[in-house]
Amino acid sequence: MRSTMMDHYPLTLVPILERAGKLFGKVEIVSNLPDKTLHRHTYADFYRRARALAEALHRAGLKKGDRVATLMWNHYAHLEAYFGIPVAGGVLHTLNLRLHPDDLTYIVTHADDRFLIVDDVLLPLYEKFKDRVKIERVFVVPLTGKPIPEGYENYEDFLKTAMGDFQYPALDEHDTLGMCYTSGTTGKPKGVAYSHRAVVLHSFAAGLAGAMGLTQHDVALPVVPMFHANAWGVPFVATMVGTKQVFPGPHLDPQSLLDLFEKEQVTFAAGVPTIWLGAQQLLEKNPGRWKLAPGLRLTVGGAPTPEALIRSMDRHGIEIIHAWGMTETTPLGSVSRLKSYMLDWPEDKKYAYRAKQGLPSPFVEARIMTDSGEEGAWDGQTMGELQVRGPWVAASYYNNPDATDRWTEDGWFKTGDVACIDPEGYIEIRDRTKDLIKSGGEWISSVDLENTLMAHPAVAEAAVVAIPHPKWQERPLAAVVLKEEYHGKVTPEELQEFLGRKFAKWWIPDAIVFVDEVPKTSVGKFQKTKLREQFKDWKWNE
Repeated sequence: MRSTMMDHYPLTLVPILERAGKLFGKVEIVSNLPDKTLHRHTYADFYRRARALAEALHRAGLKKGDRVATLMWNHYAHLEAYFGIPVAGGVLHTLNLRLHPDDLTYIVTHADDRFLIVDDVLLPLYEKFKDRVKIERVFVVPLTGKPIPEGYENYEDFLKTAMGDFQYPALDEHDTLGMCYTSGTTGKPKGVAYSHRAVVLHSFAAGLAGAMGLTQHDVALPVVPMFHANAWGVPFVATMVGTKQVFPGPHLDPQSLLDLFEKEQVTFAAGVPTIWLGAQQLLEKNPGRWKLAPGLRLTVGGAPTPEALIRSMDRHGIEIIHAWGMTETTPLGSVSRLKSYMLDWPEDKKYAYRAKQGLPSPFVEARIMTDSGEEGAWDGQTMGELQVRGPWVAASYYNNPDATDRWTEDGWFKTGDVACIDPEGYIEIRDRTKDLIKSGGEWISSVDLENTLMAHPAVAEAAVVAIPHPKWQERPLAAVVLKEEYHGKVTPEELQEFLGRKFAKWWIPDAIVFVDEVPKTSVGKFQKTKLREQFKDWKWNE
């Protein structure tokens, strides 16, 4: 028997854009500009301008499937591009502005980008590689108000070429909406092409109360860059439900963020742990300075979140929601929310669960595969590679036939994360496969050591890497950043003793070195490849 439902209604961004313009026209969209003045407009303005961008692109000759790149911070014009490009039938291709010009050259060329929208403050970056790429037209967003240099087009003037008679082209839900490339920490960056269907379904799942839980009453601020994995889907979810959106622009330091949180009474934000570690230190040093919105919640992902950070933020009335995902998963894969009957558990046990990566999102299936090629038991102990599949999980990389080894023969994506899953179904990532430390034939989790070190009151950041050892194959070395007030007051031996309260002696790093900072990737994760290079000539004491 066939249903009587409308099966010809495609899942695309068009209904989301139309809904935002028609139902939430008075809701604000606020952007922090380079000079720290605030740009304000509404969903009604956004709706009109996104459609104008779509029409202007059509008039410029955009064909279905043409790639339009963006080199932009988080702000109102980037949100317009998030919708205007895809509803025109184009492909939104967000460029990571923190990558090396050589990588950007490769990515733009590989994606075959036709047009580019770029912030005026980022033109110096574009000019470092513009002669090596074939961009047809470049539209510059005048964030500073300064004249646009010769040879470029003003984004605002481009929008004015629209006559107001735009008609949406026929879109299939399987058409590509956007593209993101991985950071390229191992080999060349790899592209993921997201369909309209995947993004729409992802938005519904991410917006659920058990995930981001965004509503029209929230004020959402994506700290995670819009050039990184669709800003974790926050702009799409917020637009779908009519949430007030606040964008930080280029000002991502903790003090600027806290100031903006207070001014706009932000209730929801998303970003990597390093951002919130800095904010935590400021809140501790300046108690009572910021009057933040009651019930402020932070979705934190991109790297494991230390339990100590979750506890500390609770003391400030800020809830951390631990999540996990990847560029290849659009990106939300799991969220750690306590089940109803867990609320009566002891505090320590509840924090231990909140620090896990959590339950797979609806329609995302997860499993762990052991070294023997068998599926691991959900016992909270058996470790293996985390593999996932679902309607917003990539089935391949764009135009990269040599990277098929990331998928199993039965269609699961191999994440490269080493994890265990407990009987409750909670995923706990123990490490990346390349970051595990093998000492004397036994595995040591660098993540477990890092999170425990960062629970010490003197430690701001800690990263643990494997260093070759003549006897044990590898041994852990910890690079630690001390909080300013603890410089010269803490010894490596004290930190080793602190670790000894939780770990077996053979797990404890044989060396702890104090550094000014831990190197980070373009999206704020610890860059352990640089640490390993920095300490490659380390000599162990016999």
